Amino acid sequence: MKVLKFGGTSVGTADRMLKVRDIVMSQTDSCIVVLSALSGTTNELELITKKTEDKERRIESLKEHYDCYIKNLFEDPEKCQLAQDCVDYYFGKLREYCEDVELNKKGILAIGEQISNHLFTILLSVSAVSNMLMSALDLIRINESEEPDYPYINQAVKTFFSKNEGLACYVCPGYICRNSFGEIDNLKRGGSDFTATILANIVEASFVEIWTDIDGMHNNDPRIVEHASPIRHLSYEEASELAYFGAKILHPSCILPVMQKKIPVVLKNTLFPHEQGTKINAVRRKEGIRAIAAKDHITMINILSDRMLNTYGFLRKVFEIFEKYQTPIDMITTSEVAVSLTIDNMQFLSQITDELCAFSKVEVYKKQTIICIVGDFSPEKPSVGSRVLSSLSSIPLRMVSYGGSASNMSILIDDYYKEEALKMLHKNLF
Repeated sequence: MKVLKFGGTSVGTADRMLKVRDIVMSQTDSCIVVLSALSGTTNELELITKKTEDKERRIESLKEHYDCYIKNLFEDPEKCQLAQDCVDYYFGKLREYCEDVELNKKGILAIGEQISNHLFTILLSVSAVSNMLMSALDLIRINESEEPDYPYINQAVKTFFSKNEGLACYVCPGYICRNSFGEIDNLKRGGSDFTATILANIVEASFVEIWTDIDGMHNNDPRIVEHASPIRHLSYEEASELAYFGAKILHPSCILPVMQKKIPVVLKNTLFPHEQGTKINAVRRKEGIRAIAAKDHITMINILSDRMLNTYGFLRKVFEIFEKYQTPIDMITTSEVAVSLTIDNMQFLSQITDELCAFSKVEVYKKQTIICIVGDFSPEKPSVGSRVLSSLSSIPLRMVSYGGSASNMSILIDDYYKEEALKMLHKNLF
């Protein structure tokens, strides 16, 4: 069995959803299809949860978009009415949820995936493809730590397939799930990738295809750097580093489930399905610099204290504070009397700094960017790191993380220098 995931731009118009149907119909094996919401839908739903004054206008505008979408998608009046009934039902749910936005925020954000996947099952039925809509809210659950609850998911998915064997296609909404309390929740933005690889892990898929609107992962940000080109192969570790540090084509957590079962992943372009794309597997090719990614909106925290000198337990005390507030650390460097680290979640920044100030001096720098350079940084190739640093000789560096990973070097700079840094690195490294 294969797992195919299609992003929001891949189903953003009726013509594109028809292309997705054609790709699915070309499969020779049974497959699970995971769809995101139509492009722009989740952004609009987020605005609906935040701006109560024009909520009804936004709902009506979004519904008009879907009404037009299904008229372009279905020629048969009967199937068009079936699709219209589907859209009307979910927008009825949306209006119900909006009666108490605070209580139902996650339910509101789940509407987009539910509509797109339900419409796709109707489209497959029109095309005489045997299919079934899987309920992500019944199958995918996260635990108290907001990690996949694999024992629950494993049992739920295997029970589902034991009762529903032999179909050509199973369609499962991405992104949405339930939490440990049984409430509607999600796997965070871009989480449809995560849904796809979680399911692939459980069913031990032969491979996963992630379809977007670009030809695989690029060696730099194509929106900023001219001549950024697709990478034909990445190892799991390299892809994971790039996804975590800013490569938007992949959800940061989606590599681990497939890496555990050694399931290959292929990143493909829906508009050009015959292009090679990027293949991700366990093979690591030592070929110097592979790619560059940037993660912005980072906050740097400097923790300075004489108590660090010739003592132990200081770092443990620091890390316990971040653990208490469930705030991951991206980069860290230390000296005799200081610790510098970065975070991208500022929800509890004030509480964290208040507790750190009890035993140290704290400096906070916002609007920072982590530049991640992925490649072969093994000790046998010392010149690779120096090439990176010399490429940035005119840019002030806040932090450098080097040596902790054989496949990654990370550098922290002010957001202001992000575009210049990406262009300089690309020019000098490729």
